[in-house]
Amino acid sequence: MATDFKSIPIIDISPLLAKCDDPKMAEDPAVSQVVKQLHRACTEAGFFYVKGHGIPDSLLKEVKEQSHKFFELPYEEKIKIKMTAAAGYRISSSYDRGYQRVRENITKGVPDMQEAIDCYRELKPGAYGDLGKILEGCNQWPLDPPKYKDMMEEYINLCLSRNIMRGIALALGGSPYEFEGDRAGDAFWVTRIIGYPGKPSENGQENDIGCGAHTDYGLLTLLNQDDGINALEVRNLSGKWISAPPIPGTFVCNIGDMLKIYSNGLYESTLHRVINNSDKYRVSVAYFYETNFHTAVEPLDICIQRTGAAKQVDRAVYGEHLVGKVLTNFVY
Repeated sequence: MATDFKSIPIIDISPLLAKCDDPKMAEDPAVSQVVKQLHRACTEAGFFYVKGHGIPDSLLKEVKEQSHKFFELPYEEKIKIKMTAAAGYRISSSYDRGYQRVRENITKGVPDMQEAIDCYRELKPGAYGDLGKILEGCNQWPLDPPKYKDMMEEYINLCLSRNIMRGIALALGGSPYEFEGDRAGDAFWVTRIIGYPGKPSENGQENDIGCGAHTDYGLLTLLNQDDGINALEVRNLSGKWISAPPIPGTFVCNIGDMLKIYSNGLYESTLHRVINNSDKYRVSVAYFYETNFHTAVEPLDICIQRTGAAKQVDRAVYGEHLVGKVLTNFVY
């Protein structure tokens, strides 16, 4: 239910985090204000910035700085953690872990001008049955920069999507725990560390699209993007692309396809894209918070009542949705 929004709102979530473990958090006036802001952002844009998240600015910066150092390495060094059959289930399934070079990511059939490191929640063999086999394997981390693995695992463990989802659950009119238990109590997650080459200074034309227009798969995305480079764009209802410029110390958050289904279309998984027309190399780190892998996602009763309509969106099994999407997202 996106609108003709002109900008992306900024929400201070510190009151929500302070009360996130309190079953009566909805009764707190400061939390109530955050919940109202979340509801407005989710209905109008499907995107919002969060500040007051408690993750140290120093770590946000270090993650980007160290990722720059990796992407600056010679190709021969980067392919030491290249996606291969050994890194995942099988190369023909296309969904492995590790480094992906420029133009190997595909959005709607078009190669993207980006390179990346993909990592996922690590699974025990057979954890998700036959469907999940293509997701099995260990994350591949570079040895250079040193201690990159330790830094990224600390960062991922601090990402706070579950706490933000408690605020969103309240915004939809439910309990804080709507997205736990069988829905997302055993949440899958994906982290993608992305590098977007800059436009060559001698080239007066626009750079190729860094990432084509798409929506995200799961519940909620947290994006940590380089300061000083405007590249992320979000499409409003009239089709205009609205810039989501970096704001130091914040995350850009956006709704995924599964939350759109749960909300019965009340909240939108909004189209967005990346075009880096700067001459600077751009890094962004996206953390995707998903549902339980085998969850059958369908509109919540509270959302059917709130929208005053029957189910407006089709149900989906998250794992099937994810695998169906990513099988067409990579080339080798």
